[in-house]
Amino acid sequence: MTKKVLLTAVLMLSIAFGFSQTKEELKAQKAEKQSVADAAQAEADALQAQIDALPGWRIGGFGVIGGSLSNFNNWYSQAAANNSSGNIGISFNAFANKLEDKYFWRNSLATNFSWVKLDNKDTDLDSDKFEPTTDVFNISSLYGRKLSEKLAASALMEYRTTVLDNFNDPGYLDIGIGATWTPIENLIVVVHPLNYNFVFADNDNVFESSLGAKIVADYTRQIGAVAFKSNLSMFQSYKSGDLSNATWTNSFSYTLWKMIGVGFDFGLRSNKQEALNYALGQFDPIGTGATPTFDNVDNDLQTYYTLGLTYKF
Repeated sequence: MTKKVLLTAVLMLSIAFGFSQTKEELKAQKAEKQSVADAAQAEADALQAQIDALPGWRIGGFGVIGGSLSNFNNWYSQAAANNSSGNIGISFNAFANKLEDKYFWRNSLATNFSWVKLDNKDTDLDSDKFEPTTDVFNISSLYGRKLSEKLAASALMEYRTTVLDNFNDPGYLDIGIGATWTPIENLIVVVHPLNYNFVFADNDNVFESSLGAKIVADYTRQIGAVAFKSNLSMFQSYKSGDLSNATWTNSFSYTLWKMIGVGFDFGLRSNKQEALNYALGQFDPIGTGATPTFDNVDNDLQTYYTLGLTYKF
């Protein structure tokens, strides 16, 4: 009996020792393979950096799709016990840049659209359709002739408007000349002291074109599975501060699997002309019965955000 127990113990120790050896060998093999893979990846990254530095076109883009749908029947804890609701949001950012030794031509498109629906099924007075809420469309083209590695004389055309509702009412077209500075890779700073801001709108009493200065700062980068873009576009009117405006948009995307990921967009805007135009369409927006003007209207900060799934193009 004692011999059997001893033999069993020796056998188990032999199996455990053999398994331990096998596990350590596998770990060593994995480390060796990983070292080779890391070296190959470093070589591939170096080659890609050389490719990116070559003159020519760079084209890319990414987008965000978010949404939700819900339906309630006899849900008595809420005012509309029978309703269906939903929201859909879509944003898309794209660029096509031609980078040469002596000049560059940078083109970009940024859009963000969303729709919302709240249908009370107990009444026919409300809408059962998806109504547009966020409505952003911006396209720009920047040409620069290099004066040095980081400084260029440049000309910019930028157009922004709404598409789903009141197309080109208002619409803004900036055309100007000045300088473009690229202090670091992926950051573009445009300063154009000579810029004309054309404003297209039905209400000529509120919206007015003027001469001013244009400042644009754009940072676009991709690090592994993360892609992000931040763009600040400002116009300072020489005629009146009431005609100035600024928009700051930001887009983030993280790829989870193949081309699918999650994304987040948010934007801020200050535009007193739009604030006044909106106030004139409301009933007693000032609260005193007075007619809204540039002097008494509140230019509240405009904001939006979209969170959802992304598809990398």
